[in-house]
Amino acid sequence: MAGGKMKKEKSKHTSAPYQGGVTFHKSKGQHILKNPLLVDSIVQKAGIKSTDVILEIGPGTGNLTKKLLEAGKMVIAVELDSRMVLELERRFQGTPYSTRLKVIQGDVLRTDLPYFDICVANIPYQISSPLTFKLLYHQPAFRCAVIMFQKEFAMRLVAQPGDKLYCRLSVNTQLHARVSHLLKVGKNNFRPPPKVDSSVVRIEPRKPRPQVNAKEWDGFIRICFIRKNKTLGSIFRLKHVLSYLEKNYKTLQALQSSQNTSWGNTDTGMDIISSLGDSKEDQNMEMDVGSDNEIEVEDGDDDEDTEGEVSEFKVKVLDVLKEGQFEEKRASKLTQQEFLYLLSLFNKAGIHFS
Repeated sequence: MAGGKMKKEKSKHTSAPYQGGVTFHKSKGQHILKNPLLVDSIVQKAGIKSTDVILEIGPGTGNLTKKLLEAGKMVIAVELDSRMVLELERRFQGTPYSTRLKVIQGDVLRTDLPYFDICVANIPYQISSPLTFKLLYHQPAFRCAVIMFQKEFAMRLVAQPGDKLYCRLSVNTQLHARVSHLLKVGKNNFRPPPKVDSSVVRIEPRKPRPQVNAKEWDGFIRICFIRKNKTLGSIFRLKHVLSYLEKNYKTLQALQSSQNTSWGNTDTGMDIISSLGDSKEDQNMEMDVGSDNEIEVEDGDDDEDTEGEVSEFKVKVLDVLKEGQFEEKRASKLTQQEFLYLLSLFNKAGIHFS
């Protein structure tokens, strides 16, 4: 029994990887790149200029940081773990790089990011979605971001209409940026190795930025993807969709007539975004890459109108779909241009989504 206990303790001890005396915690998403060739490849594909200010998220012990300092003008590293911050400062103390490295200790999602030209990061996978959109909404726009993601999340980012993984995340990301896949990265390139493979993705914000109301767009896309592989005609016949849209429509009509308030100057109205999706995946814009990112509704849920139930508002909604020939089309196959066109048709008819 004693021998068994000793063996268990030894196994537990040796399973904790170290670098520079620092223990990495898988639960915190700490997976450090150990392959120097891979680090070099990431830096090369980032296209860093000698005048660039580089934002690095989750620098760990500084393997990638050193290469970024060699390539650019300055590195701003955001790190949550105080142990990693100390190790990073210790590593570059007294070197020519010390004056060109600024370390910010804190949660990157709650940190006001300074100006930067390029973002290069190997991030904890649990913050993939919120971090992606934090970067896309960052002002002023940066030139590009080269980020390591969980493989399936990365594939959703770059998925095109008709692809199996094409979803709301794909549409929302590609509205704001051009996204391309750079590298596949096996789990054995990390210490400790994660449970899944990874991919490196390049994100280039679109310039000029799309002139679309973010809340309106997100509400619209959520509805379009509310049922996987269903036609838009079927989706917009759902009772709860028509109900929320009609309440929103009537609220806005009342405001415009009584206060002469234009749509662009009001945030008042029925918030269908929170009403239609109350799952964790929906609230966090694809936080869980294992989900399909659509709100699945069973066919037998008695949620669709019967043939005899035809309201004036329902006719209005279906007329919009017919005008653009979208009634038999599916969200999983629509392009960005088609989504934008359909949204413009709804807005023209006075139907809004936030």
